[in-house]
Amino acid sequence: MTRLSPRNALRRAAGLLAAAGLLAVVPLAGAAAPAHADEPPVFTLGGPAETSLHPYRADGRPKPSRLGITVTAPSGEEGTGFAGRFTLTFDLSGVAGVADVAFDGAASGAETSDGGALGAGVSGVGTAPDCEVTGAKAVCVGTGVRPGTHPVAALVVTAAAGGERGDSGTITVTGEAEGAAFTPFTTRVTVGGPDLVMEELPFRTELVPGDRQQAPITFANRGAGDAEGVLLTLRYTRGLDIPQRYSNCRYSEDDPGPSGVGRTTALCTVEGAFEAGEAYTLATPLTIEATERAYRDTFLYRIEEAGPPRPAPAAFERGDGAVLRAVPVTGPQNRAAGRTADPTPHDNQREADFRTENTADFAAYGDRVSGARGATVTADVGFRNVGPAWIGHLRSGEDVAVVDFTVPRGASVVAKPDRCRAVTAAGEYREDQRSPAPRYLCPTSPAVQDGEGLDLPFALRIEEVLIGAEGEVTVRAPSARNPALPFDPAPANNTARLVLNGGDDGDGPSTPPTSDPGPDASPSGAPATSVPGGGAAGASGGSDSGTGSGHGGGLASTGSDALTVAVAAAVALTAGLALVAAARRRTGRHS
Repeated sequence: MTRLSPRNALRRAAGLLAAAGLLAVVPLAGAAAPAHADEPPVFTLGGPAETSLHPYRADGRPKPSRLGITVTAPSGEEGTGFAGRFTLTFDLSGVAGVADVAFDGAASGAETSDGGALGAGVSGVGTAPDCEVTGAKAVCVGTGVRPGTHPVAALVVTAAAGGERGDSGTITVTGEAEGAAFTPFTTRVTVGGPDLVMEELPFRTELVPGDRQQAPITFANRGAGDAEGVLLTLRYTRGLDIPQRYSNCRYSEDDPGPSGVGRTTALCTVEGAFEAGEAYTLATPLTIEATERAYRDTFLYRIEEAGPPRPAPAAFERGDGAVLRAVPVTGPQNRAAGRTADPTPHDNQREADFRTENTADFAAYGDRVSGARGATVTADVGFRNVGPAWIGHLRSGEDVAVVDFTVPRGASVVAKPDRCRAVTAAGEYREDQRSPAPRYLCPTSPAVQDGEGLDLPFALRIEEVLIGAEGEVTVRAPSARNPALPFDPAPANNTARLVLNGGDDGDGPSTPPTSDPGPDASPSGAPATSVPGGGAAGASGGSDSGTGSGHGGGLASTGSDALTVAVAAAVALTAGLALVAAARRRTGRHS
């Protein structure tokens, strides 16, 4: 029995995996509507459209099924979640005499197949709802809903005593909150029916780029009824590939982006009658390949009943290859599958983790900016993952790396990226996050794609014009005690520089910065011209030579002697020209 098994196969798979944090939410009919400034946010309740129940057992200890209810809140620019109190109401009158319902493992006599208790497994809300069943109604009260799709309540459902196979009923969920609206949801439960279980594959998990291996996906129907068609969901991260593109599968790829995982999802509808007590395998095994981008990757494979067909979401495209088919397993494996005890709901889904011997080169970049005293300039710093591998910490959720930025002398930060936090000059915790700090730490997300990285614009106010003042930009591991990136074979380019008022020679000074004798003048000697935002004309002044304005690698260190000589020569030339002009004026007056 599936924990989340919506009426149509595509919506069912997307909704379940999104709630589990394993599948990015795809646009589905009935998704949460965008919240506008003058309208309350609209949250969409969802979950399995249908759930099968084990028939009531003669010993009076029924096997439970899990029915997970989700809530979808607008995300991104469309919404920021909801912090208030909300109430969910469950109308259970439709399952009277068909099923008994409880929450958080409180069902009397209910047990899992291994004798353990059933937990709620609720996440995505500020406070897990407190649920109470009274007769034919249940009420759950909670606080706060995060953007996205999350589990919000877990029902433990068992077949009622005296019920018969084929009995069916519905549960309706409504919600209310001050300052928010909820779209109601209705789900159906049926006694008997199919119970599809995915078998675990013995993958080889230590790989090198280019390795291929077969995936003979096998599943069994351990329920009390046949399944009319199944939905096979395949979900794999950026470093893996399945070269086949079947015509009865639809494919979608996440936007990789700086913070995206870049997973591929395949939803394959396989036709046929899959009988109770039988096991099935793919007619032709899939091929799993570790690509040149592979590093730490996951592969999810899930089986569930297909349900009534309907068009796939627009984000999915149909494959153009052969038809993916499943055939009965013959021999001992099939007979054993029919005798196995009733499964727990997680058996619908399996996952494999792969470790590929590979590297990724994280290259920091700095910038060159100039401005007069009091001007505000923008410095673009950050890093790029030159590859070949993408890097992800999907299981732990830890940040891959952090950009450590030290502010140049003579400047103060007036605006920073949201992800960056202010620290002391020694890199320690700083309570004050509002006033300018000498140093900033900017963490990445748990995934950094090949070809991606972080672009971090800092707005700097020029407090004192110092010729060639330097700040440092370093991409390193999140722990300052162990800063080395274990996957990076080229640590030399992990550090770059931000040069402030460095002159026009294209080189950053290697000696300490010196004060400019004209603090109110622009670096060229001309008066500063103000621009919108409190800056000065030419203030952003980044070079496009490949070492500035956030376009490339670190800035080379060369010394300031040439700059000093050039300034001295300009001063001497100006003085000489002034003396000549004065002499001519004197000659003219005496002639």
